[in-house]
Amino acid sequence: MTPEKLQSIAFKWIETCNSKELEKLVSLYDDDAQHFSPRLKTVQPETIGFISGKDAIRAWWQDAFKKTPSLQYQLKSLTANGDRVFMEYVRTVDNEADELVAEVLDIREDKIVASRVYHG
Repeated sequence: MTPEKLQSIAFKWIETCNSKELEKLVSLYDDDAQHFSPRLKTVQPETIGFISGKDAIRAWWQDAFKKTPSLQYQLKSLTANGDRVFMEYVRTVDNEADELVAEVLDIREDKIVASRVYHG
């Protein structure tokens, strides 16, 4: 996949997160996609930070949008090559300190098959 195509998927991901378009966001993921997040590990300890499948990803994002309606991501950098995108963005939520986040998206056949979040 070309770097430009990978970038376009990542830009759509940021855009749909920021606009809270749940179904458009979920449509970017493969049916069997996996997601890891330290925040997920905190909010749902039984997951150990991992969820799989569109239903679980939909539920995760739906809950996130409900609990943090002011959630926004400000993209700082993006690198795309092979089948992977590495993004750095600032997570902003009203009445919370801004947080620098790194996220890796593994993409195959125009769908996100795995995502991993790193805070710090």
